[in-house]
This record gives sequence, structure tokens and C-alpha cells, in this order.
Amino acid sequence: MPAGGRPTVRSRRLGATLRRFREAAKIDQLQAAEYIAGSKAKVSRIEAGQVSARPGDVRLMLELYGIEDRKVHQHLEQLARDSNKRGWWFEYSVPDSFGDYVALEEDATHIRSWEPLLIPGLLQTADYTRCLVNDNPSVTDPGTADQVVKVRQERRQKVETLGTRFAVVIGESALVTPMPSSAVHRGQLASLLQSAQESHVTLQVLPTTEWSATRCSPSFIMLSFDGEWSPTAVGQDTRGNIAVAEDPETITQYAHAFELLQATALTPAQSLDFLRRAMDDVTEEHS
Repeated sequence: MPAGGRPTVRSRRLGATLRRFREAAKIDQLQAAEYIAGSKAKVSRIEAGQVSARPGDVRLMLELYGIEDRKVHQHLEQLARDSNKRGWWFEYSVPDSFGDYVALEEDATHIRSWEPLLIPGLLQTADYTRCLVNDNPSVTDPGTADQVVKVRQERRQKVETLGTRFAVVIGESALVTPMPSSAVHRGQLASLLQSAQESHVTLQVLPTTEWSATRCSPSFIMLSFDGEWSPTAVGQDTRGNIAVAEDPETITQYAHAFELLQATALTPAQSLDFLRRAMDDVTEEHS
């Protein structure tokens, strides 16, 4: 059984991929079980993510299914090794469902995000997050507030330190609406300006004049894995959590929405100029 006595996101992803390869090869679970010297029940549990597959079993299954790409072998064998690995988020008291989302985010190789009203979480400064938490009436415990800030800064490393490809469209209102402190406002804009100039980040600003595009969808974050361009998971913030959708039809709708947003938004170069002007417009009157 995966860590914590419940299927992990990684074990489910591995199992689903192995099942897809098996079915494409027109091989049944009994044949797979015989090849790895196991039982049909074991193969079934692996494919359901209920048990962690051993790298050796993964290697044999891929061999049986005719998968010759060494990168696929290496990736899935590594996924098997990592299935029970404790992520940094286990150090915090976060709900299991939120932990599942963070595990997906950690494994993503390409992230796309749309935020009409707030700075995207993966680009928020600690001071900006602190302002959001302090103004949230449902957060009354200082310890909880500290944890929110720390967790968000840990997640931010995905883009800031690890260099994951990140494409983001931010609504103009999120950038120009006065924040509780002009220092926080300028600091957040300066941080965005720096991030936007990184080669792995594509940042675009959607002007408020683009009424239709702004209302094409509430905020969301799309995740792609294994170097693939096509997204396979979409997350949406809920009150205190992130809901994840993985069905292809829903993901396609969000992918189309993001294409519209990118096509309508300012270009990356124009967005850099916008950020610079926005910083100049922040005055002490906003304090």
C-alpha cells in the first residue's frame, strides 16, 4: 500500500499509464501477471494505484507491452521509486486532497495559469500572501496564517528555483488595484517583472477592456507532465482547497479558454512595459 495507507497521486498516474500501455498492446492482466511472476490481483492493484509497483516490475511490463523508448522506461521506473516518497508538504497540516494537488504540481513539467483578480499563487511574494491571509476573516489562528504563507512560498520554488515552464495570464485589475501597502504593491510588481524576464516564464497581462475574454472562465491552473504540451489536469481554487479535474472533456474546455486568453492579452514584451508603468503609478497614497 502506498504511503499513508491510501493511493498516492504518483501511484495512480503510474498505474493508469501501465494500464493504457497494456490495453494498447491487447494483453490481459493474467498475461501481464505471468510475465512478472505475480498474480492477476497484483497487476490489478498496481493499475489502480493501490500498491506501489517495483521498478523491476515496471521494466518487465513495458518490455511485454513493446515499449522501447528508454526515456519512457526511465521516467516510469523513477515514478515507481518516488510513489512512496514523502513530499515537503507532509511537514504541514494540509488536507489530503490539497496534498494530492501539490503532488501533481510538483511533478508537472509545464504549468499554465489564469488569474483575473489576484496575483497567481506561484508568483506571490510572502508579503503579498500575508496581506491576503490577514484580510481573510476565516483565518483567525496566527499559526494557520504562517503555514499558508510558508506553503505558498514552498510552492513558488517550482517556478522560481526549479525552472518549470510557466505560462500565465494575469488580469489588469490584479496588478493595478491598490493593495493595503504601497511597499507590498511595488515589491510584488518588481517580483513579477523579474519573473517575466526569465526564459522559462511567459507572462501576459489581459487589459480590463477585453471584457469577453476576462469572463471566459474563472481562475484556473493547468498541468502537463512528462514533457508533453497537452495538459492532463486542471486545478481551481475553492475555499481552503484546490479542486482537480482530470477528465479530457473538461480539460479541453480550459485549454481552449487559455488559448483565447493568450491570444487576447498583451504580448510578453507589452506586458513587461505594462508592469514597469504600473510600478511607476504606485504612490504612497496607496499605503
